[in-house]
Amino acid sequence: MSTHTYWLPEPEDHDYPAAESYLTLIEDEHNVNDVIAKLRAAPITHFKAKDIFRASKLSMLGVSNSHVIVNLKKIHDRVHLSPILLVRDPSQACVVIADGYHRLCAVYHYNEDAMIPCKIVSL
Repeated sequence: MSTHTYWLPEPEDHDYPAAESYLTLIEDEHNVNDVIAKLRAAPITHFKAKDIFRASKLSMLGVSNSHVIVNLKKIHDRVHLSPILLVRDPSQACVVIADGYHRLCAVYHYNEDAMIPCKIVSL
């Protein structure tokens, strides 16, 4: 069985409004607009799935989660996934997964050492 995951070269257009919606819950709108603009301009970088999880301090969703199941099927079918959007929050000493949490969980279940393309900026 291959442990390769396929990725799009850039996040999909709908990922940015999803990230904005989530970030507006934890940050004021003016700052969120700046963060989204920075994310759009940021280059793609890569981090291991397990390292992103550790930095995020989040719990992992199980393989019974419907969104994780959908993403695991995409991985199995070699469908290209969208890179994830990350925001460094120095005040909390963590990384916020602004968009791509379900994709990250699926990839981690598939191969925790997988390199995940992402865009990352600071608050």
